[in-house]
Amino acid sequence: MSVLEIVGGALILVLCVAIIIVCLAQDQKSQDSLSAALTGASTDSFYGKNEGRTKEAILNKITRALGIILFIAVLAVNIVPLFTNK
Repeated sequence: MSVLEIVGGALILVLCVAIIIVCLAQDQKSQDSLSAALTGASTDSFYGKNEGRTKEAILNKITRALGIILFIAVLAVNIVPLFTNK
């Protein structure tokens, strides 16, 4: 095993743990579609207009970014050793 593979494996492990922690920190989505249909709730509220700034939106963006970084790290760990001399 090369140093690059060890560092890449450690990076992947840290990213996986970070994704798990961020996913567990997110709130569960409730099934309020029926109550919203009955009460006439809409997204014109303060929460609806500022949903990009809420904790949930920030956690969603962090999860997406960590997932992309994890995907790139896995590809790099598997592709880079093919091009290096042994």
